[in-house]
Amino acid sequence: MDFRKTFDTIPEMFDKWRPRYCDELFADVIDYAKIDTSKSVLEIGPGTGQATEPFLKTDCNYLAIELGEHFVEYTKNRFGYYSNFNIVNDDFEIHEFGTQKFDLVFSAATIQWIPERICFPKVYNLLKSGGTLAMFMTYTDEITSNGALYDTIQKVYDEYFRVETRYTCSLNYDNVVNYGFVDFNYRDWKRTRVYTAEEYIEYLASTQVEHITLHEPYKSSFFNGVREAIINAGNKIILNDTIALYLTKKP
Repeated sequence: MDFRKTFDTIPEMFDKWRPRYCDELFADVIDYAKIDTSKSVLEIGPGTGQATEPFLKTDCNYLAIELGEHFVEYTKNRFGYYSNFNIVNDDFEIHEFGTQKFDLVFSAATIQWIPERICFPKVYNLLKSGGTLAMFMTYTDEITSNGALYDTIQKVYDEYFRVETRYTCSLNYDNVVNYGFVDFNYRDWKRTRVYTAEEYIEYLASTQVEHITLHEPYKSSFFNGVREAIINAGNKIILNDTIALYLTKKP
């Protein structure tokens, strides 16, 4: 199964429940890459545009490439009033950019869907000399603050979580230095989310590809089991987020 367009089927719910990034992250990327009205920026896979507007506000020459046609329409409706907003509905892996070059290429939890042997060389070639690659995403710790609740939920997974295809996309961001990039560095910020049982179910069903594609008879039993576990634990689950940013440059 190709999971890449899963979220494109539910853009409104995905936009509602996907965790947002922090202002400090955007400020760091813009400062590191020296983005202003004279610079060109490419976003890989903006989805519904959770990371888009801070870059549009710099008045840079912004281009997005997005695989999902519903996401493209969603972001056009959301950002179309910006004169510098441009988006292409295509697959980054095979899209021909011609002579276009960029001062910044960035990805908000998208580039890990692309094999590194494809994404890193292609981004390198798309960047101008001295250009920046920024990759960021949110890692969530559901274990530390939930104690016995986490163990109970894992039992629900063991019994009912029967997915046809496992999500196996991953990327070792450190490997970018093997493709000619320099000045690789990492920064992060911490946040905490607290959800009720119903909120957590909505979050899982809107942002986690395996949960979205889970079929009956397991789907209802799984979500009911998770809901019951959280309600019995006081109707609260705590998610500790690490908002991670990886920055690197083309020499």
